[in-house]
Amino acid sequence: MPDFSFESLAIARGATRIAGVDEVGRGPLCGPVTAAAVILDPARIPQGLADSKTLSPGRRVQIAVDIAASAVVCVAHATVEEIDALNILRASHLAMRRALEGLSLAADHALIDGNRLPPDLPCTAETVVKGDALSLSIAAASIMAKVARDAIMVDLSQQYPGYGWERNAGYPTKDHLRALLDLGVTPVHRRSFRPVHNILYQDKTITS
Repeated sequence: MPDFSFESLAIARGATRIAGVDEVGRGPLCGPVTAAAVILDPARIPQGLADSKTLSPGRRVQIAVDIAASAVVCVAHATVEEIDALNILRASHLAMRRALEGLSLAADHALIDGNRLPPDLPCTAETVVKGDALSLSIAAASIMAKVARDAIMVDLSQQYPGYGWERNAGYPTKDHLRALLDLGVTPVHRRSFRPVHNILYQDKTITS
């Protein structure tokens, strides 16, 4: 389970506002990539913080409400157009930087999930591999990003029915891939991703 040890070490080194940063949405074929930055109040850490992937959708939403009520939070995105122009890694880093820059109270240190630091961050930072399972702040960010992006995909599923985004969040499930063949590519699909690219160029042999 995640704990506050990474944050405590940063505080011992002189930091006062530590933001956990995580992103969600690298793998889907459509929609934005979403990042969140969260500065927890050590005296008001919500119960149940964990890697968002280990929580049920309902539990994630409940904990997200608690996080929003007790922490400093910013959720930010990189668009489909930015993903196609930059590549998914650079777009993910852009969303992370935007989340940090958008905090109403600036962080002076960031804990970034993964093994690569985004460039041009507004504060000092360190990476934490599998940070959403180790750091409470990163776990909180993973929950906020996941809840926000899932809501976007539900909205998009109403605009573009038939792809199952309310269930698969845009990931390349069998029903999503079949819908790509049957219904075609939408404006919110990532054209740089191979299954979408193959449809556009009439290669009908896409596989999951």
